[in-house]
Amino acid sequence: MATNDNGNNPKGANGDGPARSETGSAQTGQQAQLNVLAQYVKDLSFESPGAPQTLQGPGENPQLQIGVNVNAGPRGEDIYETVVHLEAHAKSDAGVIYNIELDYAGLFRIKNVPENMLQPILFVDCPTLLFPFLRRVVADIARDGGFPPLMLDPIDFGRLYSQNLAQGETTAQGQPN
Repeated sequence: MATNDNGNNPKGANGDGPARSETGSAQTGQQAQLNVLAQYVKDLSFESPGAPQTLQGPGENPQLQIGVNVNAGPRGEDIYETVVHLEAHAKSDAGVIYNIELDYAGLFRIKNVPENMLQPILFVDCPTLLFPFLRRVVADIARDGGFPPLMLDPIDFGRLYSQNLAQGETTAQGQPN
């Protein structure tokens, strides 16, 4: 292994290894790490109680309401689950067009992160990584239900997290309600 003038081992034997500190630990081992281990549909519900009539047209005064919530918690050593709960309710003066409820989750390995940064990662960064896949599932389920795909606008999870903190909507575990 190559050494520098002060006797530290800055590189691996092939010269491209991580630099080492005076304690001998790899600096890359101390860098924050966020790895997606898995992502999955945890729960999914699609209802179209007015079908087949609602498939012929949405009726008068169609409205769409979207609600999003994020929950997260530990699942093992350095392993966390983040779940994005989405509800989409389409209705018109004639009644319910369709309802979609989806819990889309991910398992993440998070290492070398200060405790005060863990909650923002779980409630902002992780849902941001999951959102494009959740969006596809929602679009597909609406289309498969016989309706035009529901193309969700991007969600600013950082803003939602900040709003929840400002409103004091965190539990003792630090999870927004």
